[in-house]
Amino acid sequence: MSEAPHHDTDPVLPTLALACLFVILCGIRLTTLSAPHFDEVHYLPAAREILYGGDYINREHPLLGKTIMAAGIGLFGDGPLGWRIFPLLAGAITLVASMRAMWHATRTRFATLAFGVLLASGFMLLVQSRIAMLDIFMVSFLSLAAWQFSSAIRRPEQGRWRLAATGVFLGLAMGAKWSAIPVAVLPGLTFFVARVSAGRRRVLTSQRGIPVPGISLLEAFVWFGLVPLAVYAATFAPGYFLAENTLSRDGLVAMHHEMLALQTQILAPHAYQSSWPEWVMNTRAIWYFFDPVDEIQRGVMVIGNPLTMLLGLPALGWCLFTGIAKRNWAALAMALGYLASLSLWFFAAKSAQFYFHYFIPHVFLLGALALALEEFWNRGNRVVPVIILAGSIGLFTWFYPILTAGALADPMDFLNYAWIEGWR
Repeated sequence: MSEAPHHDTDPVLPTLALACLFVILCGIRLTTLSAPHFDEVHYLPAAREILYGGDYINREHPLLGKTIMAAGIGLFGDGPLGWRIFPLLAGAITLVASMRAMWHATRTRFATLAFGVLLASGFMLLVQSRIAMLDIFMVSFLSLAAWQFSSAIRRPEQGRWRLAATGVFLGLAMGAKWSAIPVAVLPGLTFFVARVSAGRRRVLTSQRGIPVPGISLLEAFVWFGLVPLAVYAATFAPGYFLAENTLSRDGLVAMHHEMLALQTQILAPHAYQSSWPEWVMNTRAIWYFFDPVDEIQRGVMVIGNPLTMLLGLPALGWCLFTGIAKRNWAALAMALGYLASLSLWFFAAKSAQFYFHYFIPHVFLLGALALALEEFWNRGNRVVPVIILAGSIGLFTWFYPILTAGALADPMDFLNYAWIEGWR
């Protein structure tokens, strides 16, 4: 008599425990930098204008992220806590939602927990959760969309409301920052390709077949096309209550012409600007902050975990191969998500680009690495995954002070972390 197949138990409690630990690590020295730094100097003034109904400034970006910051200021005061509390919450949501998406995509505890450890110790999520910038809101909404979409595929009986939620979160992600757009179109494309490949005669109206039985292609167009656009448009509502501006005077289309012109203008070179090949190889850091605070030298460096950023590259290649050759859809999603999100920067007419633009590809890369480690684990090789996960945590522990504005012994102490010229 054959044994019943093994089914992993849902790691929801370890997921929440890891998220709680992550919040604690994010919260340490959250308010130490009592003045705005790096791009906070652009977004916080815009948030104040939204809160008090002033001028429409920082017009090159959508409004949602700055509206959330305005809520933080209104609830917790115009200080470091009010500025950064919602980015911290968004970071925790990103971690939980990403792990839930991995669980529904794979149904394996190891891949889910490995992904969480890699993401929490990957440096970028921690740093972006501690600064009032738009990227963390964008990534948090994309993670929520991935969670709902993967859950809709796994649980078709809940498909309709989960696909609707997916569309809402995709619209919110685009309303936080345009960098979400290449990833926001993927769920709809996935549904379309999967349904067409099923070979149904009434391809537009049939509710049978993958990826979500019970949902027709026409209905999917509503959830992945109309709903995200409607939600995205709604995120501009605060702009109508600001001083007269292009949006209130000429409408949403004219506003987007202005935004696009601002996005593509030629800016003066920035000391920390970089290009996508440098992001991929992890060779160009950003210093968000490096100055004395109350006569104590502190710094905040933004770079990827030196171990996992490089190991993730062959993992992406493996995901692409096994995704196509063995129809491992979770692996294929990681590879295609990485390529789609990075490809924006192959062609973007944006003169100044920075390492934080690698945030979305970084998440997919770590997801690919988690799946590759799971392959080792399932083949009985437990040593390689344990060494890599321990190495990621070890490097995170070493770099933690410079990721969180820890005290430096002297102004040259940063060299303990800036190992190569491009990190200085």
